Amino acid sequence: MIDYNNKTFKSLSNSTNGEVSEETVFKYKQEGNVLSGSYSGGGIQKGNLIGTVDEHGVIKMKYCHINSKGEIKSGKCTSKPSPSTSGKIRLHEQWQWTSGDFSKGESIIEEV
Repeated sequence: MIDYNNKTFKSLSNSTNGEVSEETVFKYKQEGNVLSGSYSGGGIQKGNLIGTVDEHGVIKMKYCHINSKGEIKSGKCTSKPSPSTSGKIRLHEQWQWTSGDFSKGESIIEEV
């Protein structure tokens, strides 16, 4: 299992219907298979997430944040790890809003 505890990630790319940008920073904590985290930056004032990590390092999570317009948004996401060329953890994410238009998207974040 990959240990995400005390790891920091930044966004590399996101679908146009997403709110995370290259200025968004994610800070993860992990205890056993339970993952939690916070994120902010760019169009995100403050966000939190909670999920589980399986034996392959795949994260299934729910997230909620307040964007720069003051709106509360929520969603769900599955993140699959792969090594980057620099040896850092790269997460390929499939997500869906559980508020607003319920649209889906894809994003990539990488360990810094």
